[in-house]
Amino acid sequence: MNTGILILLIAFILFGVLAFRQLNALILAPIVTIFVLVCFGMPILGTVRWPSTAEWDFGTGLIGAFMPNATKYVTQYFLVFFVGALFGAVYQFTGAAKSIAKWMANKCHGHFVAGIIMTVTGILTYGGISGFVVFFVIYPIALHVFREAGVTRRLIPGAISAGCWTWSMYGPGTPAIQNVIPVNNLGTTPTAAPIPSVIITILSYLLIFGWLEYRTASFKKKGIPFEDDAIRVKLSEEELRTEDKDEDLPNVWLSFIPMALILFLFNAPLFLKANGTRGGLPVEESVFWGVALATVLMWKRVAGGINGWIKVFNKGAADSGVAILNTAIVVGFGGVVQQTQGFKDLIAALQTLDMPPLYFVFITVAVAAGACGSASGGLGVAFNALKETYIRIGAELPYVHRIAAIASGTLDSLPHQGAQITLLGICKLNHREGYWDIFITQIVIPVIAGIVFIWLAQLGM
Repeated sequence: MNTGILILLIAFILFGVLAFRQLNALILAPIVTIFVLVCFGMPILGTVRWPSTAEWDFGTGLIGAFMPNATKYVTQYFLVFFVGALFGAVYQFTGAAKSIAKWMANKCHGHFVAGIIMTVTGILTYGGISGFVVFFVIYPIALHVFREAGVTRRLIPGAISAGCWTWSMYGPGTPAIQNVIPVNNLGTTPTAAPIPSVIITILSYLLIFGWLEYRTASFKKKGIPFEDDAIRVKLSEEELRTEDKDEDLPNVWLSFIPMALILFLFNAPLFLKANGTRGGLPVEESVFWGVALATVLMWKRVAGGINGWIKVFNKGAADSGVAILNTAIVVGFGGVVQQTQGFKDLIAALQTLDMPPLYFVFITVAVAAGACGSASGGLGVAFNALKETYIRIGAELPYVHRIAAIASGTLDSLPHQGAQITLLGICKLNHREGYWDIFITQIVIPVIAGIVFIWLAQLGM
């Protein structure tokens, strides 16, 4: 194997192992970046010289490549993370997200519980609520309905994360960051390649629902209950306490209105753009109006009036900062990787393979997302390094948009992904107990969806 490619492979494995050990991304990314720089003989901080302009010029390294790529990502996407986190905080603290979740969970009457939980999380994230917020809102509800139905809680992480990070992430028109990044980089629309996109979104949903039901039946057939002896960490009495059925929550239909407004504003071709065409509002503006409407409709749901709402918005703002920094710092790592000879050799090797352009897009984005442990981070790295290559090899941009969004949600879900580690911790399960269903629903099924999409694209849909 090419030495440079081998070094990168070792770096990716190191990244995964340290992430699996729950090392913070703000420490992890610079450490692995320094490993890469040292192995390739590149300066750690940057090659510094004093040019005639009397300004410092930093070459590669942490200052010359790592930080510029990280800060560029923050500049481009901070507002997206910010308004999304505000919207999530509003829905969390007013009880609006919980209202929707409980309404749908009550419809199952003990049947299809895993599929229903997956559906609820998908609806919430498709409506613009951050997946990290959804984790905390949905988990206690999932715990209750799984216990009532006698379904093992091993399926809870797979059901929740499948709703957050699959069809709701790459479906047409979703305000998810994975659908926004291609819009900003390629100049496409949120509903790019609509017909095949709708087909694979429905296919993904049905395959995931079917898998979760198959697993539910399999566990029940083996006699595995909600809480079995093999699970290492047992739930406390507080966690198992039945929720108050008379809890005062917002009207469920009222809760849907701000989400519907976001989707409408983001996708409706009613607004004149700078290039003279008509389209939806930018995602930042769309979600802002959703926040404003939700605040007006649910003002009385937060105690303390304006002081109470300030606390809600402060929480959302703090969440947005943590989320974007953890992603941007990984993009910085990717910015260094793409400057190495090993990365150039890897791309050259992939280009020598006789494959259709969309397969090249799928594979390169999936590899970048796997290396970063982040779908949005992988998209940022792939488009920064390979956008011109995608255009040069003749891949049609609407198809590139959708296939990149799908591919970014595959290898990013390997065990080192921070979001999966967080969710398993919330559910008090380890990878051995809860990861298999994450692997199937968020790697295997999206790969199938990607292959089907490419086939439909080749048919000219």
